[in-house]
Order: sequence, then C-alpha cells, then structure tokens
Amino acid sequence: MYINSDTALIVRAPFHTSEETINKVVSKYKDRLQKTQTEVRLRNLKFNKKEFVDGEKFLYLGDYYNLKLVDNPEILLDFKDEFLLSKKYLSYAKNIFIIWYKRRAYEKISQRVRWYAQKRGFKYNKINITNAQKRWGSCSHQGNLSFAWRLIMAPLPIIDSVVVHELVHLEVKNHSKMFWNKVGSLDKEYKEHKDWLKNNDYLLRLK
Repeated sequence: MYINSDTALIVRAPFHTSEETINKVVSKYKDRLQKTQTEVRLRNLKFNKKEFVDGEKFLYLGDYYNLKLVDNPEILLDFKDEFLLSKKYLSYAKNIFIIWYKRRAYEKISQRVRWYAQKRGFKYNKINITNAQKRWGSCSHQGNLSFAWRLIMAPLPIIDSVVVHELVHLEVKNHSKMFWNKVGSLDKEYKEHKDWLKNNDYLLRLK
C-alpha cells in the first residue's frame, strides 16, 4: 500500500481479500496516508512545473542539462551539452520538448531492444513510443512493444530494466516466478530499478 506520484492510493492485496478487510487497513493508516498525499502534492508542485527559462534544468538519460534560450530562429530545439531553444518558439516549448524526447526515446529504446533481442533470441514485431502516464511499457499479444517517452529522462540502467521486462513478456505473459527468474537473469537489480521508478516517477514528467 502506497501513494503514487499522482497522489493516488495504490493497494495490492491477495485476490480473495475482502473489500471490508482492505478498508479496515486503509482506515488504520488514514492519517499517515493523508500526510503522504500532501507531501507528494507539494513535491509535484515544486519539481514538475516547467517555466522554460534560461538556466532551467531538464532531464535526459538520467542527467540534468541547462536550457539556453537563443535568438536564432533556425534553431527549434538543439542539444549539445545543453538544450538550445529558439525564443521564437517559446510558446510551443513544452510540445517541442515532448517531440524531441519522443524521437530520442525511439532511437535509444529501439537500440536497447535490438541488443537484448539479439543476445537472447527474443522475437518482437514493432516498437511504439506512447504518451502513457500510468505504465512504463507494455507487450501485446501480437508482439508489439510499447514504451512511455518519459523513460528517456531516466538513467540507461532504468531504461534497460523496462526493456527487459517487456521482452520477457514475449515469452511469459504473466508475473509468475518463472517470469521474474527470466527477468533476473538479464537484470540482476530489477527490484532496485523498479523501486527507483516508483520513487522518481514525479521527476520524469513535463507539466
């Protein structure tokens, strides 16, 4: 039971657990949960509101880079150890950043999928980059792999962890012991990576 980055309460319980039992547990920790919700809400306000001003920092592959506004109208958004954004397009800055992130996400994630697929013989169909806010990746019955563009802001080991997770789903469609054993054979620190995403989800957003 925990509060996620959207301040929603997430409860995980055995399938046959009654609603009454769950409600009792939630009620027992009501004050603590409300306090955590408030803390998460304030944290989101502090870190997620982007103003697109000179010197503001943006994440890319786990590192922060400064934004520099330039007068050159020929530069939409460029990246060379810092982000360069034309003042002419400032009113469209958020959408411009998202488009840039999506392109980089497709390039990097496709590269990592191919690497792991060749290493272990995974067979997939195609790769999609999505606007998903609630999940980092998914695997369809047709073998299509989908990943949230927000992943490109995370460190490479975190990206790899999600890639491995979805590739293993090509062979094991559930989260059984067999599934996690296969994941662990490729990502020995998958538990730590999973926790990192849960704890840092709020940073991997543009609002």
